[in-house]
Amino acid sequence: MSLLSDRQREELHKSLLDYLQSSGYHDSANALRRDVGLEDVTLDSKAKYTGLLEKKWTSVIRLQRKVMELESKNAQLTAELSSPAMATKRPSSVHFLPSQPKHTLSGHRSAVVSISFHPKFALLASGSEDSSVKIWDWDTGECERTLKGHTKPVLDLDYDSNGIILASCSSDTSIKLWDALGDYSNIKTLYGHDHSVSCVRFLSNNTTLVSSGRDQSIKFWDVSTGYCTRTINPHSDWIRTVLPSDDSTVLATASSDQTASIIDMSSGNTLGELRGHEHVIECVAWAPITSYPHIRQLISETNTSGDNTPNKYVATASRDKSIKIWDTTTYQCIHTLNGHDNWVKSILFHPAGTHLLSSSEDKSIKIWDLTTGRCTRTIDGAHRNFINRLTWGRQTMPDLNSSNSQNSNLSRRFSMPHPHPTLRSMSSGDVMRSVHQQQTVTKPLNVIASASSDMTIKVGVVVMI
Repeated sequence: MSLLSDRQREELHKSLLDYLQSSGYHDSANALRRDVGLEDVTLDSKAKYTGLLEKKWTSVIRLQRKVMELESKNAQLTAELSSPAMATKRPSSVHFLPSQPKHTLSGHRSAVVSISFHPKFALLASGSEDSSVKIWDWDTGECERTLKGHTKPVLDLDYDSNGIILASCSSDTSIKLWDALGDYSNIKTLYGHDHSVSCVRFLSNNTTLVSSGRDQSIKFWDVSTGYCTRTINPHSDWIRTVLPSDDSTVLATASSDQTASIIDMSSGNTLGELRGHEHVIECVAWAPITSYPHIRQLISETNTSGDNTPNKYVATASRDKSIKIWDTTTYQCIHTLNGHDNWVKSILFHPAGTHLLSSSEDKSIKIWDLTTGRCTRTIDGAHRNFINRLTWGRQTMPDLNSSNSQNSNLSRRFSMPHPHPTLRSMSSGDVMRSVHQQQTVTKPLNVIASASSDMTIKVGVVVMI
């Protein structure tokens, strides 16, 4: 007895007949017509059964491949669940992303490709392909001002560690410095790159700026004079990212030549190349020392306390859909994270060192457990389009429960655990009360933001207890 209904059986016969006729098997087609009673039927080239057999066949093959991948992944996860590593204490839930964003910031007229948190205030800067920079109050979700000056997409942004200057770089080949403590006026414009400037970062001394671009160069700039003091060319193609280490002793780079490099800051010499990706490398991220024990457990090092020398591990993300973790003492890949279905555009380590986060053009954000190398959470459809950037804004906020109204205002504006000179309000320009008067600090925050080609930025907050 057939499992098909009369209608399904008719569609199957017609799709078989269509395949035989279109492939030139006319004798077989005529035999099929006689056997199934379709002698008088004229096939319609626009009917849904046209080409149906080939479509079904390719679908079956694709599904078989998917089933095999899922079976392999299931076997891997089963092995991980039974491994000793899974017996370790699970991290506190505060290490994970919030379920919903605090705010979705809308206002750009094109893709948002860069974001940077102010290190002191509850402010976020965003750069877009609409050539503008916007300054947002991430606590209220309001856009405070729009900075215009670039004539092409703004590809990267960075505040200095004191929050005094905001740097922006653009496809218009320029770098602009903005007064972040005043009215965000354009202080200086730096010229020297011959093509799009894709990345800009302050060194820890705040007096030097480093940039990279499509002209295959890395340039060092004196912030006070605006002069380029040194140029190096460590790659043979577009240098998409240049990232100083926290101590500013070395640089990590990512390039379209499918390599990353570790560069000595003082000499400009390349200490080592990281080779293994099969496509453009989009970005790099230095692993914090807090992540070292987890990475050592990931690679099965017996001594998990080990060497805590800074800048020992770095991660890279590529258009080959993978994330790689490297040992910078050997310049060898020690682990590869696979799971995204499209280009991986941004990665960052959780401040606690337990996880690595990634975003992709597959519109998802993934959270990876650094102890097991397993993706513990995927936020599918985090944005409606490509997710171009993720960034943390680790901040310490004053007591929100204070009855003093001025303190409540400070709690929204300031994120400084130590005394700081008197500063001005961004929105009004009025001199605000010195933070010397705000001594009670109770809740450190991890603020995370994502920027997307859907023209929005999403901001989430995790309170670290």
